[in-house]
Amino acid sequence: MRDYDLHHHGDREVGPGLVDLAVNVRLPRPPEWLRRELASALDDLAAYPSAAEATRAVAARHGRPEAEVLVTAGAAEAFTLLASAFRPRHAVVVHPQFTEPEAALRAAGHAVSRVILSEEDGFVLDPALVPDDADLVFVGNPTNPTSVLHPASALRSLARPGRLLVVDEAFLDAVPGEAESLAGGAPGVAVLRSLTKTWGLAGLRAGYVLAEADVVERLREVQVPWSVSTLAGVATVACCRPSALEEAEKLAVAAESDREYLVSRLAEADVEVLGDPRGPFVLVRIPDAMVLRARLREAGYAVRRGDTFPGLGPDHLRLAVRDRATTDGFLAALVSRRGV
Repeated sequence: MRDYDLHHHGDREVGPGLVDLAVNVRLPRPPEWLRRELASALDDLAAYPSAAEATRAVAARHGRPEAEVLVTAGAAEAFTLLASAFRPRHAVVVHPQFTEPEAALRAAGHAVSRVILSEEDGFVLDPALVPDDADLVFVGNPTNPTSVLHPASALRSLARPGRLLVVDEAFLDAVPGEAESLAGGAPGVAVLRSLTKTWGLAGLRAGYVLAEADVVERLREVQVPWSVSTLAGVATVACCRPSALEEAEKLAVAAESDREYLVSRLAEADVEVLGDPRGPFVLVRIPDAMVLRARLREAGYAVRRGDTFPGLGPDHLRLAVRDRATTDGFLAALVSRRGV
């Protein structure tokens, strides 16, 4: 099995003076109303945090019992909890996707099998590729870095007795209507959510798990005490309110429009966009992409290399969706640097 740098993420690409198309956080900072709520909680930091109010808010937001909610220090913490709480006989990660699930499993001493989706098929999920004996399966939806949104029916077909299916929905709130989500509940399914991407909270670490009560309890037993900070709890409550959900939907619609514009501009530049992108980023194939990536840095733009994702190689780049002015500037730099 080929070695990949599973701990390489988009934040390693950014740097002073660079326009960031490498990190999939949509906002450069939390919105003003959220910053005010966080600031108002600063006087409470001397007390130990409780995730109880955040748990109630998440449960109400998704219409699930509180026993089926675990608030976490970002969705990434959930990968470590799953790797610690479960002892799978056959763990499978569907790639290309976010690499932390596999990294967490390997760090916990588990052997991992990879199911690599085909670029030629547009990275569409084929449930038949997942071995029948797999008892812990990870898949992203929409998947990072392919931006492909898998049908909920295909995901449900992967669930079965004796198997826990983990669906990473970190970017699902960037899809209008949260299409194809399993957050409402399905037997044998754990859904991971993040508040980082939509609300500009990467530095705060706020996310949660939705799963059947026995799964949540197993995860809670291995979670570090006071893992979720006071400010993360405040942010979780605030971002689950109806007014925040309405704003998130508007941001998702705007992101969809900006993505379509990016895809059209890439087509004009004869850059191949892979799959059917539905998330706030796109995956492209460009010959000598690693050379172009370095040239783009010289021009002031950071993009995400693709060769650290299992199933991808040095000709792949991931591009975050930004506003149209940023896209125009980036495409001008790409066209000029591509011809150097």
